[in-house]
Amino acid sequence: MKSLDHFLETAVRAAREAGKIQKRNLGKVHTIRFKGEINLVTEVDKECEEKIVKIIGKGYPDHDFLTEESGAFNRPSEFKWIIDPLDGTTNYAHGYPLFCVSIGLEHRGKMVLGVVYEPNMDQLFVGVKGRGAFLNGKRIRVSEISSLKRALLVTGFSYNVKTTTDNNLGHFKNFILSAQAVRRDGVAAIDLCYVACGRYDGFWERDLWPWDTAAASLILKEAGGKVTMFNGGPVDIYGKEIAASNGKIHTEMLKVLKRR
Repeated sequence: MKSLDHFLETAVRAAREAGKIQKRNLGKVHTIRFKGEINLVTEVDKECEEKIVKIIGKGYPDHDFLTEESGAFNRPSEFKWIIDPLDGTTNYAHGYPLFCVSIGLEHRGKMVLGVVYEPNMDQLFVGVKGRGAFLNGKRIRVSEISSLKRALLVTGFSYNVKTTTDNNLGHFKNFILSAQAVRRDGVAAIDLCYVACGRYDGFWERDLWPWDTAAASLILKEAGGKVTMFNGGPVDIYGKEIAASNGKIHTEMLKVLKRR
């Protein structure tokens, strides 16, 4: 395997270039297409994805890709780049300044690298397997909160929230009554990174996609956090649900997730 440092350099460059596109076009979106009743995609999503794939593909033309807008490239490679070119599209389309770029690298089925870039505050989150997690070059760690009732949590709601009975509203109610407070930002990658750096203590959500969690879940693990499925089993980024925390409140969170 080539040096992870070279992969990281390429991913960071691609993320920053996509971030420039996002900042340059904020408030200027002209084309909004609906992939579902409330699931948006803009021309900026497309432009960012094209830029990222071009930069990474130039360096690694044989690598596979899985991206939100183009789907799976299905190339026969042991490397797969998992990309969300604009996480938080609904925020972006409304001019709400919280969104990001997410780029993860999977090697033989295991995440080895994660980069999440939030351009509005120039926040670059990085995680490299076995090397730790960093925010703008400084090592980050999860919080020390050890009780759910003292914890600040974050969650989100899937795009089918209006049409499914398993829509997270029950869990939201249960956590509101169990934790200190719950927030909803609309950017899963940022939510996970904020747990990684101690701004939040825990996160859960259903109906996510690999590009939502691939990079940030590795960043959180490298920051000392814990990431599982709702039943406590090993996290599967293709599994459509995630429970994440600083580790200290994880057991309590899983107990709440078992309630109906």
